[in-house]
Amino acid sequence: MPRLPTLNGLQAFEATARHMSFAAAAEELNLTPSAVSYQVRSLEDRLGVELFARLNRAIMLTEAGETLYPDIREAFARMRVAVDRLSADTPENVLVVSTGPSFAAKWLSPRLFSFMDEHPEIEVRISASLKLVDFNRDGVDVGIRFGLGNYPGLEQFHLMGDEVTVLVSPDFLETHPLTAAQDIAAQPLIIDESMAFTKEAPTWLTWFDHAKVTYTGEVRGLRFNHADHAIDAAARGAGVALARTSLAIGDIEKGVLVEPFPDLRLRTALSFFLVMPPTARLKPKVAAFTEWIHRELELPYEEA
Repeated sequence: MPRLPTLNGLQAFEATARHMSFAAAAEELNLTPSAVSYQVRSLEDRLGVELFARLNRAIMLTEAGETLYPDIREAFARMRVAVDRLSADTPENVLVVSTGPSFAAKWLSPRLFSFMDEHPEIEVRISASLKLVDFNRDGVDVGIRFGLGNYPGLEQFHLMGDEVTVLVSPDFLETHPLTAAQDIAAQPLIIDESMAFTKEAPTWLTWFDHAKVTYTGEVRGLRFNHADHAIDAAARGAGVALARTSLAIGDIEKGVLVEPFPDLRLRTALSFFLVMPPTARLKPKVAAFTEWIHRELELPYEEA
C-alpha cells in the first residue's frame, strides 16, 4: 500500500485551495506564507504532480488539484466536525444562525417556532448583524445573506428573490386617499436605506420611474437604515414606505399595512441566500435547518 503524504502537507494544500491564497492559508494555519508554500511543494513532489498553477499574482488549481481537492476538503471537514463535538465552547446541539436584523425580526423569528417544535434537541441562537461573518473564526454555523449571490468558498442556496412595493397603514390611507400612483409624490415618504450597500438596490426614484410618477427635486422624508424600522414606521402611520415584500408580507397579511398599488411592485436584482462552509451539512443540526428552511419556502432540496 502506498505511503500517505504528511498531514501537514495535505492541510496546507486544503487551506490554500479553499482560500486560493498562500497568504490567507498561512494566516489560518498560523504559519508564514513561505512555510505553507514549502509544504505544498513538498506534497507535489511526493505525489509527482503539480497541484497549483502559479501565476503572476494569483494561483489556480491544476487538473490534478481539482481532482484531489474535494475529497481532501471533505476529510478535513469531517475531522473538524469530530473535534467540534469535543469542544465545550461549541455544544453540538447549538445552532448559530447569522442574518440581518430585519430578516431576523420580520421573517425568521415568526417562523422559527416550527423548526424548534420539530427539533427540540437543537438550541437555536440568532446572531443578528449586518457584518459578514468569518465561519472559521466567529462560531457561526449558517448564514442568511441578502445580495447578488457572489459568496466565494461557501455553499449557497437561493432562497427567494425580492420586490419593493408602496405600503401605508389603513388609517393613513383613510386620511390620505391614494387613487393614482402620482398621488404618492405629494405624501410624506419613508426611505429605507438598508439596501444602499449596492447600486442594484431600487430607490424611490427608481419606483417613480417604474410607475411613471413625476417627482421633482431631491427625495426627502424619514430615513431608516434598517428595513424593519421603515416598515414599522409605516404601520404607525408615519407616511408612505417603499418596502421589501419579503419582510413586510406578515404585516400585509395581518392587515397592519395596505398595498394601494399591488400591480406596481418592482422586482429587485437582490435575493436571499442560505450560505455555509462547503461541508457544513455533515453536521445533523445544519442539515436539519437547511432542510427546514427549504420546506418552509416550498423549495426542492437534495440532501448532502
